Amino acid sequence: MAKTQALGLEPLERLEQKVRLLVGLVETMKGDQARLTDENRQLRAQVDDLTGRVAKAESAGSEVASLREERDAVRARVAEILEQLDGLEL
Repeated sequence: MAKTQALGLEPLERLEQKVRLLVGLVETMKGDQARLTDENRQLRAQVDDLTGRVAKAESAGSEVASLREERDAVRARVAEILEQLDGLEL
């Protein structure tokens, strides 16, 4: 009868072992999820920061282009004025 009881408990012990392994796996996965959630939050913050920096850089780039156009216009006007002064023959 002791053999029967030992044989009857064997499947239960295997089931218990599998349940323990699954519990460990679930705990590991919860830890991974928490870590990945935090990493995701940090990456989103970095993306937001970089998006803002890109927008500023694009704005600065268009401002530089505008200033260059203005500089070229001023140079052209100065050149015209100098030509007019040369034409006066003082």
